[in-house]
Amino acid sequence: MRIAIVGASGNAGTALLRRLQQQREERPGWLELVGIGRRSPDSSAPPYIGVEWHSLNIEDDDDGGLLRAAFSRVDAVVHLAWLIQPNRHLDVLHRTNVTGTANVLRAAKEAGVSHIVCASSVGAYKSSGKDVRRSEDWPATGIPESHYSRHKAEQEELLDRFAAENPDIVVSRLRPALIFQAEAGSEVGLYFLGRLLPKLVPGRLTLPIMPVPPDLAFQAVHADDVADAYWRVIERRAPGAFNIAAEPVVTALEVAKIVHAKRWLPVPFSLLRAAADLSWRLRLQPTDAGWIAMAQGAPIMDTTRARDVLGWEPRTSSLDAIREVIEGLGKGRGRTASPPLKPRATS
Repeated sequence: MRIAIVGASGNAGTALLRRLQQQREERPGWLELVGIGRRSPDSSAPPYIGVEWHSLNIEDDDDGGLLRAAFSRVDAVVHLAWLIQPNRHLDVLHRTNVTGTANVLRAAKEAGVSHIVCASSVGAYKSSGKDVRRSEDWPATGIPESHYSRHKAEQEELLDRFAAENPDIVVSRLRPALIFQAEAGSEVGLYFLGRLLPKLVPGRLTLPIMPVPPDLAFQAVHADDVADAYWRVIERRAPGAFNIAAEPVVTALEVAKIVHAKRWLPVPFSLLRAAADLSWRLRLQPTDAGWIAMAQGAPIMDTTRARDVLGWEPRTSSLDAIREVIEGLGKGRGRTASPPLKPRATS
């Protein structure tokens, strides 16, 4: 089997390579891996060893030639590439996230790929209350206030159209919750805290007071568990959408405990959105208010289908995944061999 991973050196891509390298060790000689990204990692370091690397920008490959070449003789393409920053330039994000997805789909079809697996997100879903768990049939039409959510909804439309027009190609998509691992600490911090990171997240995070909406509720999952879900989808050639999240659902109280807050200060989402918007406009931090809107509106997902169809069970709890990435944030953890996961200097 030959598998190509678009975005193979990022958070989820590195975890998926770890999982696929395990399969290689168990059954030597049967699995070929192709990695695609803007910048290739150090291929002498695990888990990047033994991967055929192609350095290219998916949004620039208008005629699909470079991607078609990378997809040559490939059985399955896993599309993980996604830009989060710079979110002040939405045209740049759209070219990679939406146009790039269209380029990947076209090139995969032209190269004769029979299975396409795409990274969607809980952020693709339309807004929902937190009191009911939503399965994969909840509309993936996005939350208008969030550019991330809008782009994910556009990506979902592309996948729907492609699947309808190409019934002979298996099209799968995973909709994970927030994906965490220690090695993503530096990357996550730079995306969402920027230059505030060293001040807000020291080596050990202990906050005297934690302002958080009392109705906050969200899901998280460890990158290795997401990687296992991707592998199970590939192995089973399982079509359709799969919600991926660990237990328990994370509440405001749990967040306060994780960050060792002395006090928990309830604040409404409206105030948090206003503060995020103002500080973003003043360029104090890189997270626009759309991320708060998505946190407020994203549904709590039902993962029954992944468990029943894929036999998938997370090994790491949502709380342990969050603890791990917070530790990685404080220590500037990353992976030296990967440009996207480059560790942050802490001294």
